[in-house]
Amino acid sequence: MLHFSSKPKAFIIILFLIFTVTSFAQQGQVDINQDHKIDHLLNVKKELNKTENSSDRYKIQIYNGNRSGAYAAQKEFHEIFSDWKSRIEYESPNFKIWAGNFRTRLEADRALKRIKKEFPSAFIFKPKSTINN
Repeated sequence: MLHFSSKPKAFIIILFLIFTVTSFAQQGQVDINQDHKIDHLLNVKKELNKTENSSDRYKIQIYNGNRSGAYAAQKEFHEIFSDWKSRIEYESPNFKIWAGNFRTRLEADRALKRIKKEFPSAFIFKPKSTINN
């Protein structure tokens, strides 16, 4: 009669369990029933995302005036609101500071509420789109 120590017995039992569990594993098929309009809506959303550009977004103007005032306002803005980018725009004869690039009006309104505490004349707008040919 053969006598096994406890370690090889445990190993054999574990191997037996592994083979038993894997050999009786079930295979299945999942059918997804969804409205055909969902695919259409996803395609429409993809097309909208392709055509969306930065002019479709809201910005906040924080300054309008001369060049030195614009640079000072931009520096102050970045010291207080480092989480939003800003840029200087020139529309003769004034320099403007535009901040943010907000997808929704609600997002821009929330930002404006914070910004107005430091820049009371700030306002939300959508830039005119410029077409470069």
